[in-house]
Amino acid sequence: MQDQLLDSMDIERERGITIKLNSVQLKYHSKDNQDYIFNLIDTPGHVDFTYEVSRSLAACEGAILVVDASQGVEAQTLANVYLAIDSNLEIIPVINKIDLPSADVDKVKHEIEEIIGLDCSNAPLISAKTGLNVEDVLQAIVERIPSPSDAIDNAPLKALIFDSYYDKYLGVVMSIRLKQGMIRVGDKIKLMSTNAEYEVTSLGIKTPKIVKKNFLEAGEVGWVAASIKTIKDVNVGDTITSVLNPADEPLEGYKKLKPMVYCGIYPIDTNKYQDFKEALEKIELSDSSLVYEPETSQA
Repeated sequence: MQDQLLDSMDIERERGITIKLNSVQLKYHSKDNQDYIFNLIDTPGHVDFTYEVSRSLAACEGAILVVDASQGVEAQTLANVYLAIDSNLEIIPVINKIDLPSADVDKVKHEIEEIIGLDCSNAPLISAKTGLNVEDVLQAIVERIPSPSDAIDNAPLKALIFDSYYDKYLGVVMSIRLKQGMIRVGDKIKLMSTNAEYEVTSLGIKTPKIVKKNFLEAGEVGWVAASIKTIKDVNVGDTITSVLNPADEPLEGYKKLKPMVYCGIYPIDTNKYQDFKEALEKIELSDSSLVYEPETSQA
């Protein structure tokens, strides 16, 4: 069994924490002998990466709140669970690391119920390290988290861009949650905030490997590439719609963050300015909490 399967960055695996959100689609055969498709988004738990969490929650119907059985409710637990509560998501509390000698399950259950107000009588008690009771979490998802209520295949396309990154072969790759409609390879799409139009060149899901498909349906989480080379055309929180059958209104999107840390940076070699600018654009694409603007000096 492999750990940190969705932590793709070296620093994530080195430090044992999640920094970037990542999505995965998997199939689950439940105890009622039915097959289900789960679209899961792994988010950071640390309070410094709260914006990553908020972007993920906007694409979900429910959330799994994992609490350490030896540590209990911490500041970052509260920060993240309040985001889920504000988003009106169904929350499943899960108590992890019950195999540790210092684990105090009853104390942690009491903390979750008293501080957060979530019922822990049926909370799965698991050890992700050993795999103990992990299937209880999957079964809880089936029983408690609703399937996408707004997933309408024949409605005008509406897809939320909740993340993006730059690929040197595909251009800008957008991570999306299809709220309604369908999207196919070859479709003409429009980004509603910029009105930029493109043709879908490839799309698919993550398992977590990149898997190409011919189409994505309402309710799915996947990725879309459309040979987008102009990075500024893509904004996290934007809505993708169809050129032929456009949606009337975009999705709600995200609140803009207020910058807290400021600095001025520049390349020592002025000939590297364009490379530096392009690098910043690519970082901003995958980290929408970054805001920058060029400045000039007359000196």
